[in-house]
Amino acid sequence: MVVMMDTLAIYEQFRAVLGEERAKGFAQTLGTMIEEAKNAATKDDIRQVRESLDASTARTDTRLDRLEAVVAKLAEAQLRTEARLDTLAEAQLRTEARLERLEAAVEKLVAITEKLVIRTDRHEGQLLELLFRDRLPSYLGLYLQRAKVLQTSDLLDDIEPRLDRAEVEDFLRADVLARGSIDGTPTYVVGEVSYTADADDVERASRRSALLRKADLPAVGLVACAVIPPQTLAYAREQGVRVWADSRMLEERPPSP
Repeated sequence: MVVMMDTLAIYEQFRAVLGEERAKGFAQTLGTMIEEAKNAATKDDIRQVRESLDASTARTDTRLDRLEAVVAKLAEAQLRTEARLDTLAEAQLRTEARLERLEAAVEKLVAITEKLVIRTDRHEGQLLELLFRDRLPSYLGLYLQRAKVLQTSDLLDDIEPRLDRAEVEDFLRADVLARGSIDGTPTYVVGEVSYTADADDVERASRRSALLRKADLPAVGLVACAVIPPQTLAYAREQGVRVWADSRMLEERPPSP
């Protein structure tokens, strides 16, 4: 439609100059040339667009190839990371299992050690009791003069009329009983013997010596030991219980600073 309009315009423009036939031929020839030029331009544009699209597609394909390669590497790295995490998780499980076994073994060793300590302390306490009873006059010679070791049952006739049955039985369980003179006053010493003294030893010595005083017999409590913690020593002093520790009598009161 455009070609026909261009040819007619050319014909009308040149008809008066060239004549009808020549103008018609010139218009047709010139119109054909214009059409061919338009077609050529359109084809060239399409070719350029196509080449541009091809180049863009090629660049896009290249970028996609690089992106796919990167994604593939990331996927491989993720797989390796997951494999390492799985390995670490397995190692952690093994470590936790070993720790649990180790903790169980340590707990058993602690329990065994505690039992051994208790048994050792008991045996050492028994040995110390025998030794203290045998050497009491020497150990307490400066504190309890003319000391003589007695059996607790030796005082039954004196205490039974004044104490109830439970009190008598409690006194009879005292570890050591001795009679002597303290500062010129006849006195009984009621002792508890332990390798490591504690508050229970102090309480028993205090309670059982008090039972003799309740029966009108002068008495003091004594704890004999190899080791006594500071807080136990302070408690003994509060209760008026004397302490023999590590082969010597300790001060009745803490030394002045």
